[in-house]
Amino acid sequence: MTRIGAFTLAACAALALAAPAARAGQIDSLRFMAGSWAKGDHVDRQEEHWAAPLGGMMIGMHRDLRGGKARDFEFFRVEERDGALWYLTQPRGRPATAFRSKEVTSSRVVCENLEHDFPQRILYWREKPGELRARIEGTLEGKPESMEWAWTTSALDR
Repeated sequence: MTRIGAFTLAACAALALAAPAARAGQIDSLRFMAGSWAKGDHVDRQEEHWAAPLGGMMIGMHRDLRGGKARDFEFFRVEERDGALWYLTQPRGRPATAFRSKEVTSSRVVCENLEHDFPQRILYWREKPGELRARIEGTLEGKPESMEWAWTTSALDR
């Protein structure tokens, strides 16, 4: 084999091995979301739980309690596909709606689905240790709307 042929073969092999690592590194950027996050007490509480990124996926859930009773819940997952991260949400266990990542850093992710009624954007970020923030935004009935949450790690979870 010629030097050029060996170099080309080595370069192709390196690129083939590097591509999955780059995608795996993208979901690893969302490690900042992993953990149990809450606001409130055992009577009125909002909580979100995210498993650490493993196998190209993160799995999460959200639960709202009012008056000591579970009033709302949602299942989530983030998975790597087509060279991007996809945030899939299932409010109250309904079929999943997918949002494609538009921005991914080690402390912030923005996902978007402009075809969805509301929200069209979902954001998660960390501004300081021990706190996770989230925001949904978009247009609802022709007007800009948003909702925002801030959770912390909680003694109730220990």
